[in-house]
Amino acid sequence: MNPSSPPVALRGRVITFRASPFEVAPSESLLIEEDGLVLLRDGKIIAAGPAATLRETLPPDTEIISYGDSLISAGFIDTHVHYPQLPVIASWGEQLLEWLERYVFPAEAAFADPEIAKDTAKRFMTELLRVGTTTAAVYCTVHAHSVDAFLAESARIGTRMIAGKVLMDRNAPDALRDTVKQGYDDSQTLIERWHGNGRQLYAVTPRFAITSTPEQLEAAGDLLRTRPDVFMQTHLAENTDEIEAVRRLYPDRSSYLDVYDHAGLVRPRSIFGHAIHVGETEFCRCHETGAALSHCPTSNLFLGSGAFRLFDALDPRRPVRVGLGTDIGAGTSLSQLRTMGEAYKVALMTGHRLHAAQALWLATAGAARSLHLGETIGTVAPGFEADLCILDPRATPLLTYRTERCESMEELLFVLMTLGDERCVRATWSDGRCVYDRDSNTFA
Repeated sequence: MNPSSPPVALRGRVITFRASPFEVAPSESLLIEEDGLVLLRDGKIIAAGPAATLRETLPPDTEIISYGDSLISAGFIDTHVHYPQLPVIASWGEQLLEWLERYVFPAEAAFADPEIAKDTAKRFMTELLRVGTTTAAVYCTVHAHSVDAFLAESARIGTRMIAGKVLMDRNAPDALRDTVKQGYDDSQTLIERWHGNGRQLYAVTPRFAITSTPEQLEAAGDLLRTRPDVFMQTHLAENTDEIEAVRRLYPDRSSYLDVYDHAGLVRPRSIFGHAIHVGETEFCRCHETGAALSHCPTSNLFLGSGAFRLFDALDPRRPVRVGLGTDIGAGTSLSQLRTMGEAYKVALMTGHRLHAAQALWLATAGAARSLHLGETIGTVAPGFEADLCILDPRATPLLTYRTERCESMEELLFVLMTLGDERCVRATWSDGRCVYDRDSNTFA
């Protein structure tokens, strides 16, 4: 954002968090201004509070944009998603390992063509803006230029993204395998090019233990030791057949997580997708190290993988960092509203009721905390980066009908996460700029 640009103030119903709704009563965790203002300048939130108070203090050149009774929230944060799998979303009939072989690997092989990578990156980013997602932890393909294509598009728009080249040196088609040295060298080059370049961040990205040799996982750990500020993302205990395959490949390790731990991959800024079939030992180790788990309910349901035990992971005696992930293409929607609604159903399957404030926290402030970015994004407060999502509770006739009967913000949030989808996103703001407007159908 140009430092000489005039400030912008957004007016509407501002909703954010003063505390985690898993640590205090959900209703007490919310900070709500029914008629609020959020002042933006130079990509940052300068002030946020009641309109009656702040309006008198605005600089004279401030542009005020009113969103009426729409909700002004922090932008959504997706902690686990694959942009190259956008072409195979909604592919029928397989569980994890067969699904990779039949759909995913052929789709990713096409990314040998840089033009396909660029086109898919643009389409994917357009869809993220449409659903109000302003940060995501993104898997690319084994091709280094797939990372360049994605992060260049993110940089053009001004979003804060985390992404990395997939590492695979075995149990994958020839066209998608690298080597220990190539994977290390490519990742090192990409880290130098992209990590901390503007708002872009890098994640060392072994796909999972099945497709990496012990030597490749150890090389990934070496990268992290030389650059402890970068991220790491991979998959963990998603499917029972997958777990058995890992057990056969790594007979000396005590658990799936221990495979990664032995290689130095369990640490702060590590993000493990799924973690459905893990036990107390693994939860404790993630708590000790500051590693995060990404809960991907639509994907887990679609592939029949199982139900993540969210409330066990967040046990207050040793809470684990958790955020929501859409996991496209096994996930069935990039919308975090839809993902929140499915997380509620999965929680019920494990004997718990997920409050709407808890679901929203997992998609905003909690997701930011899980990524060790909790002081940067995910909250509507002065000093945070100006990434915002404007939610329209009257986006459809049914929502309008149901919204009129809501007696509290908590009830309204639950209606949005149950009935809402991308149509509810009225606008998306990133780095202090409006990068998507629903009503004019314009994108950055």
